[in-house]
Amino acid sequence: MNLPSIQRHGDLRALELTKTYGPVFALDHVSLTVPSGQSLAIMGPSGSGKSTLLHCLAGILVPEHGEVSLGDIPITLQPDAARSALRRHHFGFVFQDGQLLPELSARENVALPLMLNGVRRDQALVQADDMLARLGLHAEAARRPGEMSGGQAQRIAIARALVHSPSVVFADEPTGALDQATGRDVMRVLTGATRSCGATLVLVTHDSLVAQGCSRTVELFDGRLHADRMVAA
Repeated sequence: MNLPSIQRHGDLRALELTKTYGPVFALDHVSLTVPSGQSLAIMGPSGSGKSTLLHCLAGILVPEHGEVSLGDIPITLQPDAARSALRRHHFGFVFQDGQLLPELSARENVALPLMLNGVRRDQALVQADDMLARLGLHAEAARRPGEMSGGQAQRIAIARALVHSPSVVFADEPTGALDQATGRDVMRVLTGATRSCGATLVLVTHDSLVAQGCSRTVELFDGRLHADRMVAA
């Protein structure tokens, strides 16, 4: 898989993140550094705080206390509009159900992040076609999400997440709605593509087999980090 390199923007860092929902600590003074280009799996049972951590790292949620930064960019100190612009330009996202727009073809879905960043439609579609081809998905270009299997839709979502050369790709249970065999294939595409272009990958999962596709795993319980280990190559 030969993908273009990205311009790296440094390590992703979280310092003493605290986030509560009423009396419950979703995050309890969590500190974490993800070196640029690393693939990290965040594991834990339901309600452990792993999705909240991902959303804080991505600037979707703002913690009550603590800081998140990407290189020298202080994410948590930015206003809403600046954080939104940061996500559009520097982050890619893969969700459990893909969240492709049903009225658009695969190539149009992949081109969308580029157009949101100001790229002309015709140029964005050319870049989308190139990304689909690089991931071996050119045959799916004209199909709409309703004409795809779950695995095909997730591969298109991966292409969409990478097309604008993000610094970090965030994936929230990307194989949660797939059978085991399809999930393994989607993880192979996700980890291989992010590694090939040099992007950092931060992935939330409750599945240890999915986590094995990443180079590092952390575990959350009751909003606290309880384990941090590298995965053997």
